[in-house]
Formats: sequence, C-alpha cells, structure tokens
Amino acid sequence: MKKKLFIVLLLSLSLLLTACTSNSDTQHEFTVGIVQLAEHPALDAAREGFIDGLKELNIDVKIVYQNAQGDIPTSLSIAQKFANDKVDLIYAIATPAAQSAKQATKDIPILFSAVTDPVYSELVESFDRPNTNLTGTSDESPIEEQLLMFKKLNPEIKKIGILYNTSENNSEIQIENAKEISKKLNLEIIEKGVSNINEIPQAMDSFVKEIEGFYAITDNMIASAITVISQKLNENKIISVGAEESHIKGGLLITKGISYYELGKQTASMAKKILVDGMSPSEIPVEKAKNVSTVYNENTLNLLNIDPNNELFKDATAIKD
Repeated sequence: MKKKLFIVLLLSLSLLLTACTSNSDTQHEFTVGIVQLAEHPALDAAREGFIDGLKELNIDVKIVYQNAQGDIPTSLSIAQKFANDKVDLIYAIATPAAQSAKQATKDIPILFSAVTDPVYSELVESFDRPNTNLTGTSDESPIEEQLLMFKKLNPEIKKIGILYNTSENNSEIQIENAKEISKKLNLEIIEKGVSNINEIPQAMDSFVKEIEGFYAITDNMIASAITVISQKLNENKIISVGAEESHIKGGLLITKGISYYELGKQTASMAKKILVDGMSPSEIPVEKAKNVSTVYNENTLNLLNIDPNNELFKDATAIKD
C-alpha cells in the first residue's frame, strides 16, 4: 500500500514539475495597438524604431497598426477600437493621436512619441510625474542651437521664416520658444500659418519673398510636405535649418536634431518597463531624446554654394536626397 502511494505521489510530482516547466517556457504574447496620426518619414521612423526596439528586447508582441491619415476623428475611432479590444498597451505617435488615446481609455497604458510638450498638450501633469495612464518620449528640439546655425552659415541673416499648421498645438509652443530665443540672437521670426497641405505651395511662393532663412519646426503637416517646401527654398537659394533628420532627407540643408527612429527605440525601452516589469505609466517620467546629431544634405549644400569648410559641417554626417 505504501509502495502504491509512493508511486502515485511520485507521478503527481512529476506532472507538477512538467507543468511548471512548460509554463515557464511559454512567453506571454502582448498585444500593442499603434495609432499613428499621419504617414510621413518622421512618424514612420518613430513606429519602425519602436517595433525594432521591442524585437531587440525580446518582447513577444503582436502589433496592430492603424494610420489615421491625418484625420483626428479617425485617430479617436482607432484608439476606441483598441480600448474595446483591451490591448495590453497603446502606442500613440504624434500629439493628436496621443490626445485621442487619452480620451479613449483611462485604464490601458499609453505610450506616446513625437510629442513636443506633453504638459502643454494636457497629456501629463509634468515630465517627472505624469500621474496618469500616459507617458512617453518628447521630440523637443534644441531650438537655440538650431537657430544659431543661421548665424554661423551667414552672419548677415536677419529674417527667419517658420511655416506651421494653425491647428497643431505643438507648433504654437515651438513658435513661442523660437521668438523668445531669436531676440538674443538678433533674428526676426516671420511666421505663416496654413490650415491644410494644399495651401503650402502657394504659401511658399509668397513666403520666399519675405525671408532670408527658413526654419522647419516639428509640425506634422510641414513634415508631410517637406519635399515641396525644400524645392521652393532651394530654387530661391534660401538657407534652411530643420528640427530633425527627416527634414534634411527631404531636402533642407542642415540640422542638429533628433532621430525619430532612435526616439522610437527609446520608447520601446519604456514599453518593457510597463509590459514586462509591471510598472505603471504614472511612475515613469517622460523622456527627451538622449542623443542629437548634426546631419546635412550634400546636394543642397552644393546647390546653395555653401562653403563645405564651415565649422558646422565638421564631424557632421552627409546624406544625399
């Protein structure tokens, strides 16, 4: 009898150990819904960097990607669908997409990227203490260093043009900051607003007659039309500085700015803290880009007859559009 009981116990223990081993070997697959406001190189790079970052971190993830094609009501519908489907995490790319995600759910963790000022946009209470179900990465640019590039390229430059989308919060705060910084650099900011992308070619035709330099802020509509903008500027031999790398790939001259791909990978590390480590977004501070780099467009440099020996191009990375 004792022998039979011992055998039963041994078999039970063996089955229990097998089950435990099987469970430990089985990774939980997380579902991440990505809502992206629009399709253009910067936002695409933020998405690609995020997905690649998750792979590098060996996180088992099912990605559900939806693009709102620039339509805010559509971004809200996408976010609501993710909330109804109870995804494990929502990754919102661009401010309006993040605002839509916040409106859709108070429970599901939300990570954002390509948001300049999440406090100004009422996504979080502060950078250090989000105190909500959202956190993420800011694409805030080093505006002073970027505006200073105009002076280093041509000390005589005074009038700097900024084209922006009149309905984008991110643009408002950047223009305010640029105006404040421009005072000590003896520069004048001339702004021109557009309400849709179809207005940009005509707006640029008149704008190039008023300005001596052009500064591209991180504005989604402007990023979507950057090749049209750069063509108008280069035809009129106007020096241009971009806020980030994709502006330069689109034909502007130079930037000392962020890489949205790297920003996406940085956000993926925050996703690990939430999905794997079990942290709440409310306790994860919003992060700014950890690295900036100087990148210039070699074709534009040659077209504008800029001296390649200028100090700005030393140790900078050259790209060709």
